[in-house]
Amino acid sequence: MNKRSFLALLLPAAVLGVSPAAFAQAEAPLPPVEGEVRRVDAAQGRITLRHGDIPNLDMGAMTMVFRVHDAAMLKDLKAGDKVRFTAQMVDGQLTVMSLMPMR
Repeated sequence: MNKRSFLALLLPAAVLGVSPAAFAQAEAPLPPVEGEVRRVDAAQGRITLRHGDIPNLDMGAMTMVFRVHDAAMLKDLKAGDKVRFTAQMVDGQLTVMSLMPMR
């Protein structure tokens, strides 16, 4: 794709007030990340995960609390479970978008 074609694709995003970087991030698939559940807080819709690198967030491996996109994801999860998940920044909060137990 040449530069002119790429810019033509971004023009609608600019007209709508969306930055080209945000537009590109929204279109890219989220990379799956492996992690271990450390704590589940279903009442607050949060999960604490020890995880590997999350490339789309430019985040190294660590343990941290995430909001979940859908509280139903937390059903039947407990500390120690191994999971594969995707995450992104939503409304300024780190959010788990998908979550699958690794069994």
